[in-house]
Amino acid sequence: MDAKSVFVTVALMVLANGAVLANVYRDLPGALRPAAIRWQAGTALVALGSGFFAFGSIMPVPVMVTLANGTLLFGLGAYHRAFERFYGRRSSPVDIGVALVATAGTFWLSAIDPCFICRVELTSAAWSLLLLRSMWLLHTMRAEDESRSRRMLIVIYGLVVIYVIGRVVVYLHLDVPRETTMATNDYGINLVSPMFVALLPVIGTTAFVLLCTERVKRQLEIAAATDYLTGLPNRRTLVADGNTAFRRTRATGAGLAVGVIDIDHFKAINDTHGHGVGDEVLAFIADCLKQAARKGDLVARTGGEEFVVLMDDLDLRAATAALERIRGAVADSRFSIDGTPVPITISAGVASCEPRDRDFDDVFRRADRALYLAKLAGRDRVEQAVA
Repeated sequence: MDAKSVFVTVALMVLANGAVLANVYRDLPGALRPAAIRWQAGTALVALGSGFFAFGSIMPVPVMVTLANGTLLFGLGAYHRAFERFYGRRSSPVDIGVALVATAGTFWLSAIDPCFICRVELTSAAWSLLLLRSMWLLHTMRAEDESRSRRMLIVIYGLVVIYVIGRVVVYLHLDVPRETTMATNDYGINLVSPMFVALLPVIGTTAFVLLCTERVKRQLEIAAATDYLTGLPNRRTLVADGNTAFRRTRATGAGLAVGVIDIDHFKAINDTHGHGVGDEVLAFIADCLKQAARKGDLVARTGGEEFVVLMDDLDLRAATAALERIRGAVADSRFSIDGTPVPITISAGVASCEPRDRDFDDVFRRADRALYLAKLAGRDRVEQAVA
């Protein structure tokens, strides 16, 4: 197979992968589509650059070489911008600047002062810089994104960087005429180069699609575990974490306490001011609870105006004091409607894990009964579960 055939094959493979991403694009949420568009643009540019190498014989060599290398470089820049958009980073002009300088240099080294080795060194340096920028961005997002596809992209980019540097070393050891181009069949490495060019748009596109898919999956998991109004964990998450904490308590003997909280007279707030204000109150109380609870305690909304605090390593006395501190923080808070202060209080019941409890639900039910006693006793108070 000659160099032209290889570049034609690569261009077709790249376009095919671009078509796959175009199909997937329609199923992506709106927040991910701008990143996908930039990746598609990069793929189209790489395909165009391969096409210039394949069919550039109809053009003057300087024009073909400049267009081919320029479109490939701008394609790499588009890939980097796709990552920036994916992770919510501001786009940098560095990529465009690198591509412009390298493209201008390529024209000079092909039309004004032809030098194949110089051209390879220049474009390889530009490729390496663009690739390493993307690798660094992917690396810095490791704490936010633990997906395998992110790590896969780093490996793919790393392989291309190694090849780009290795290609320079190989050419430096060959007696290459100054007028040589990548599209000739004179050297075996010319046949290998387009295959590595295809790594990013072909395998890289698959990894990018997986990156988007994993992001959507994580968002769905978060939505399934989170209360939509307050952003707190929901009842499903509470039960799962509560069962885990109960088993840990049984195994280690550490304390476990549950506080069940209810907003006093919440129905009257809804009836007087409307459900919109009621939602504002729920969000306000959720924030108060998060601020007043200990770091590491789980604060969840289980439905309606009811919240739960899951407290590790506390006995009943310490948990009661913690709930009392939370109750006081809410009572001292300042919520207003159109500038008019609206006093808000909470009632709470608290229970700690006891030997007779069979599971987390037993502890929760006793705390819920204690909440009922707090309401009967006049509200705005904390009651302990009856032994």
